Amino acid sequence: MNADPFVAHRSLLFTVAYEMLGSAADAEDVLQDSWLRWADVDQAQVSDPRAYLVRVVTRQALNRMRTLSRRREDYVGEWLPEPLLTSPDVAEDVELAESVSIAMLTVLETLGPTERAVFVLREVFDMPYGEIAEAVGKSAAAVRQTARRAREHVAARRPRVEVSRSEQQAVVERFLAALRTGRVQELLEVMAPDVVLIADGGGIANAVRVPVRGAELVANALARPDRVVSTVILNGAPAGRTEVDGRVAAVSFVVENGRIVRIYAMANPRKLTRLDEPAELTR
Repeated sequence: MNADPFVAHRSLLFTVAYEMLGSAADAEDVLQDSWLRWADVDQAQVSDPRAYLVRVVTRQALNRMRTLSRRREDYVGEWLPEPLLTSPDVAEDVELAESVSIAMLTVLETLGPTERAVFVLREVFDMPYGEIAEAVGKSAAAVRQTARRAREHVAARRPRVEVSRSEQQAVVERFLAALRTGRVQELLEVMAPDVVLIADGGGIANAVRVPVRGAELVANALARPDRVVSTVILNGAPAGRTEVDGRVAAVSFVVENGRIVRIYAMANPRKLTRLDEPAELTR
């Protein structure tokens, strides 16, 4: 069984699907559909199983993305990606960690399906344009143009200030320590004045349905003395897991100049099923 290329490349295929969809549950569905198609193929005729399987997964993910775009139009409140508990190995691969960060996945949501697929395959997995063209059903020239537009789109929206892992860790730890006490002043000291809080409750969990802007408003929204807080690694970066009255949330951050500038709080319980065992992500 371990000789099967699908099994050998499963972590890669899951990562491709997850980066295209922002949802582990949908990525698993894509892998299941792709496995069924792979099982029907004469594998002896496939010269490059890895490239072939990436193409299959990409096509299935594109189909899924078009379905999801209609579903997300009816989503209650803000839609955020599904957070994943990740191992230290993911954090050590800086490019992979950035590509699967909640901040980046949120930016990728603003791309069209084909643009997102091209961006992910080219910028994250460094696939040749010819292979990407086969995967998305476009010419290589069209893929080059799409890749350029997608890069410009993402560059204009992604966090612009890079911080070291140690600085990110220190700032997040300060924030989570303040969150444990529920003291507004301590929270204010670690957040930028124009910090933004985006929460996703999906209409199931109690969460603000529009972004909250400004340090005082965010601090007042988050400050609770009975909140249980722990530090975790989510999507390759230091993050928080919180619990109030049995309700769990995952909290991810963007840090600039030593302060928190953006907070993503995922509280929809349907998106919190991957917080107990690290996901296997690879390039």
